[in-house]
Amino acid sequence: MDMAQTAPRRPELVWSLRGRRPEDIGVTADEERPGSAREGEDARGRGVRVCVVDSGVEAGHPLVGRVDGAWAVTKDEHGIGVMETEATDSCGHGTACAGIIRRTAPECELYSVQVLGRTFGGTGDVLLAGLRWAIHEGFDVINLSLSTTRARFVEELRALADEAYFRRTVIVASAHNSTVESFPWRFASVISVGSHAEDDPDLHLYNPSPPVEFFAPGQNVQVAWLGGTTIRTTGNSFATPYITGLCARVLSRHRRLTSFQLKNALYLSAANVHTGMRGAS
Repeated sequence: MDMAQTAPRRPELVWSLRGRRPEDIGVTADEERPGSAREGEDARGRGVRVCVVDSGVEAGHPLVGRVDGAWAVTKDEHGIGVMETEATDSCGHGTACAGIIRRTAPECELYSVQVLGRTFGGTGDVLLAGLRWAIHEGFDVINLSLSTTRARFVEELRALADEAYFRRTVIVASAHNSTVESFPWRFASVISVGSHAEDDPDLHLYNPSPPVEFFAPGQNVQVAWLGGTTIRTTGNSFATPYITGLCARVLSRHRRLTSFQLKNALYLSAANVHTGMRGAS
């Protein structure tokens, strides 16, 4: 027998929604759809502490506003440390993410940990240090619109993601823009996000074919940039903070939700998830 002919075919790995519409990936859920996290004065992110682990955030940007605290990971001959700093951005990427979070959850508390430099680059050990610090600070939600392809960091990242999960710190992590393996978005303990190209800036979708769990606006979107400006760009990086903002909105209404329950709330409120009776045709 030719085993190559009978082996199950591995599903295609696609990290963004292209060539398909929301109606093409419809899902029927067994539960009642919850009230929208976008409704009500108590669902604007108030009291929720959100940390952007990225290139920094430019405080005072018209689309960002106040930054409640900023730190930077430093690396020199003495080792790696985290120091408090002014709220500035080395390249614009973190400011773009912060602006999307602010639009989605306007009353959240916004913090920044800088791990990327001027060329959008960084190292795995700096990423680990920044993420570890943010987890130990007890932020409610961490936006991580970046990842590493270096296998030597995987197990330590996995341990950090699990620690965050059990501490009730939600990590919302961006899928890589290319179909390559990277982390930590591949871990089940985080909320993973890819982008869709729909025109609705307030549309999120559940992906019935993981590993990416959710799609959000991230293709040809206008975002905040350095010097109080904006640019139009594409990337899973910019879909991720929308989901981060939704998490902040849900948590501002339901403060005791665990990471597991929050992920389920996002699933049930996704535009392509339709509730119905179990077993209904």
